Amino acid sequence: MFTTLLKMAWRNIWRQRRRTLLTAAAISLALILSILARSLQEGSYAHNIDNGARFSSGLVQIQHPKFGDSGSIDDLVPGSEEFIAPLREDERINHIVPRIESFALAAGAERSRGARVMGVRPELEDAYARVGQKLSAGEYLLADDNAVLLGVGLARYLNVGIGDEVVLYGQGYRGQTAAGLYPIKGLLSFPMPGIDDRLVYMPLAAAEQLFSTDGQVTNWVVHTHTLSLLPELLTQVGATYPQYRVRDWEDMLPEMAQQISMDRAGGYFMMVLLYGVVGFGLFATLLMMTLERQREFGVMLATGLLRSRLMILIAFESLFIATLGFVMGLLVVLPVLLWLQAYPIRMTGEMAQMVVEKGFEPVIPALLEAFVFAEQVQTTLFILMLCLIYPLYRVYALTVVVALQGKGHVG
Repeated sequence: MFTTLLKMAWRNIWRQRRRTLLTAAAISLALILSILARSLQEGSYAHNIDNGARFSSGLVQIQHPKFGDSGSIDDLVPGSEEFIAPLREDERINHIVPRIESFALAAGAERSRGARVMGVRPELEDAYARVGQKLSAGEYLLADDNAVLLGVGLARYLNVGIGDEVVLYGQGYRGQTAAGLYPIKGLLSFPMPGIDDRLVYMPLAAAEQLFSTDGQVTNWVVHTHTLSLLPELLTQVGATYPQYRVRDWEDMLPEMAQQISMDRAGGYFMMVLLYGVVGFGLFATLLMMTLERQREFGVMLATGLLRSRLMILIAFESLFIATLGFVMGLLVVLPVLLWLQAYPIRMTGEMAQMVVEKGFEPVIPALLEAFVFAEQVQTTLFILMLCLIYPLYRVYALTVVVALQGKGHVG
């Protein structure tokens, strides 16, 4: 019987092609707008999380259990290849970077300022954080250099430039004095304000010598190519290193996580407004479809069709139209998202400046993830089901005699 109803539903929707296409277009419009809005919103979040993680904490860090609270150079983890080898074969991981992060007093000839010192393997850090692309002057580091890169803000404050020397003075491992004189090989400029005001990069070997860490590092940064894989990766890394502390970007960058949560809440509110407008339009279309077919429904009931099966028939028709709308919407929106992913929207003017001041890069790429499409298809389908409740009630309460007279009275 259901097969017969399916065939009838398929034939019925094409008896009025214009009505069917208009309804499908309404559904596809809802899907297109919701997917575009959600994809661009989540794409901007993923982009800023990725950039923020690369330039600061990383997506995942393996630390000494006390390092997150103390920030002390005494709380280290092994920097050997044997220590990190268990993660090398994990296909979800595309970057593994060792770092020594500490603080020291950076001094020029006349002025000094506290600075964040990052000891890195230059080739790995450039591949991960693209630090070489941030050079505004000078040359990038080599692994065996005994030199540093300074943020342009810090260099301006210290009144130093390429070829000048800077003194780094602080505390090393187990209370040892950390002091060294280093030539400035390059200057770094970052789009996000404040980053280059207190930043010093140096090769990992030089940082090990400066802080006397003896082959140890403050953390290992682990990065995945897809943000949606982060929860399971975090669990896996935590199980691999149970004696160490494994932290994700939300734990290390709570301000950014809070900003994104607040912005996402605003985005959800806008989505509710969008679905409300589209939902009312869809409801009116479905109700019109039902009311203008009252006589047809009356004839079907008068010839013996059960009222429950008539309601199932209408539900099948709506499902077919919804599927058509989904296909139309996806065929339209997918090429647009592919284009926006390859050529992201770049904000300009005051809007761009406002975004930069919040610590984000003024770029809006599209995110192509299955959950973006699945969420919107499910939500649109749910709205369709809600919109069908009253039209189905009209059919359920339909009086056959009055329907055959074409008056559409509900008894």
